[in-house]
Amino acid sequence: MLPTANAYSSFAAKDIGAEKRFYADTLGIDVNELYDGQLLELRLADAKRVLVYVKEDFTPATYTVLNFPVPDIDTVVDGLAARGVVFEHYDGFGQDEKGVMRGRGPLIAWFKDPAGNILSVVEEA
Repeated sequence: MLPTANAYSSFAAKDIGAEKRFYADTLGIDVNELYDGQLLELRLADAKRVLVYVKEDFTPATYTVLNFPVPDIDTVVDGLAARGVVFEHYDGFGQDEKGVMRGRGPLIAWFKDPAGNILSVVEEA
């Protein structure tokens, strides 16, 4: 019944306007604001979408909510840093000065959106 459903993911934020500016202007993602600013649709490659919804008592998750596969992590991290994105550093993850984890699986770097949701860029193998 559900294996052929076109499923999508969602997560919450308190301020859809701040999220819209970050995802559209900083990350360059095609976004669409819906329902009088109560919902933000992130339109990703291959017609995939993710919804960001308003939640007044929002608390950010302590895990990654959205991963962006990229062909060259260093180029993307440098480009995002130039746009003001700050990459997270976690104890014990073996990250370099840019925040890229190397030598433990795929190359990955984490950052947060304005709501504190954890996102990542992951270099495709």
